[in-house]
Amino acid sequence: MKHFYVFPGQGAQYTGMGKDLYDTNAEVRQMMERANEILGFRLTDIMFEGTAEELRQTKVTQPAVFLHSVAMAKALGVVPDAVAGHSLGEFSALVVAGALSFEEGLRLVSKRALAMQACCEAVPGAMAAILALDDETVEAVCAATEGVVVAANYNCPGQLVISGEQGAVEAACVKAKEAGARRAMPLPVGGAFHSPLMEPAREELERAIAEATFLTPRCPIYQNVDARPHTDPETIQRNLIAQLTAPVRWTQIVCQMVSDGVAQITELGPGTVLQGLVKKTAAEVAVESKASL
Repeated sequence: MKHFYVFPGQGAQYTGMGKDLYDTNAEVRQMMERANEILGFRLTDIMFEGTAEELRQTKVTQPAVFLHSVAMAKALGVVPDAVAGHSLGEFSALVVAGALSFEEGLRLVSKRALAMQACCEAVPGAMAAILALDDETVEAVCAATEGVVVAANYNCPGQLVISGEQGAVEAACVKAKEAGARRAMPLPVGGAFHSPLMEPAREELERAIAEATFLTPRCPIYQNVDARPHTDPETIQRNLIAQLTAPVRWTQIVCQMVSDGVAQITELGPGTVLQGLVKKTAAEVAVESKASL
């Protein structure tokens, strides 16, 4: 039976995350204290007792989600048959698969968070979720809209997030509704993630990734950029660099996992958002498979 682990991205955080693991697992507690040392502040205090506003701080959010995700995998102590992570979650997946050490992964996540925040402040942007419209139509809407707006997160069939300049995203939302979208909802984010507007952050992260040591993972990792399973360290590294300005192909990842014979997918990290996306995508794949018989 193939058992895959998947890891969530930014936005899944909540007050109290990881405290049960810290209190009950000595190895996890040691790892979390090591994270506090590396970051130079007590991340765990904010994770366990911080306010929602404190958890939304860029330097906190991404390391917190990463740490909670990796801690859950460590507590399970089982090597999966494959892994994948949504956006930020790809770093958690890399560490759990053994392609990156925990320390290297945490440092990269911290640098990624700060680079993205700086980019958002320098180049304001927006994101919006388009619901109940097929991917091809949303892509066509983006292409027909003046300014920078692109498909950013292919979350599941009928749910695609667009990203880009504020005005372009707003205009694309209007066109999407005209094309039949049930909803076009602006998202409460600080910038245009996974779009060309993240290029300055990608360049900064590229330098950090180039200096990190990547190893051959113990299992394949399905990467956001191409939705394919990889084990070659150089390929993994290139795809990770491209990730900040490329779309998250989560729908395609789940479809590929199903095609590759996954029997069980376990989400590790705060929240259960990915479980819902996986179920919706897998159900769509099943319907299409029956229709083709």
